[in-house]
Amino acid sequence: MVSRDEAEKLLRKYNPNEALVYHAFCVEQTMARFATEYGHDAEYWALVGLLHDIDWGMFPEEHCKKAPELLKEIDVDDAFIHAVCSHGWGLCSDIEPRLFMEKVLYTIDELTGLVYATALMRPERMQGMSVKSVKKKWSSKGFAAGVNRDLIAQGAQMLDIPLEHIITLTIEAMEKASDKIGL
Repeated sequence: MVSRDEAEKLLRKYNPNEALVYHAFCVEQTMARFATEYGHDAEYWALVGLLHDIDWGMFPEEHCKKAPELLKEIDVDDAFIHAVCSHGWGLCSDIEPRLFMEKVLYTIDELTGLVYATALMRPERMQGMSVKSVKKKWSSKGFAAGVNRDLIAQGAQMLDIPLEHIITLTIEAMEKASDKIGL
């Protein structure tokens, strides 16, 4: 399997914008948190999260379609590639998330954006953030308007996990990585 350092180098090669890298770090940490919570390989899940938007920075019009080609540059298996491509299901990909890991990625990709935006509005950023804070911002449709709340809710339903628990794990993961993601 590819090392984390190699994965980050590939990420930065195709995503020169630091905001995209921060987003990848958020998803990486959140995927690792979910893997740990549910007894899966945290290192593998984290790498999937880190590289999930590998093609977004340079090929946004080919998002989730260019990823397999780019991921061939490193040592990842077909399941890894399938997971990366499935997170765009219904938006830019017809690859449906079927495995638990894929459903988590599908759900938390957008959610990390909402949590990040919520943190930016708070003086203490990620420290002490509550589910209530995120849910309040969730209800304000003008806040982080680019975040697809319906997709997050659909993902929670696919996972059969209460949205509040998904938000809790996402906050925990991002709080742990707050210095790495500028929060």
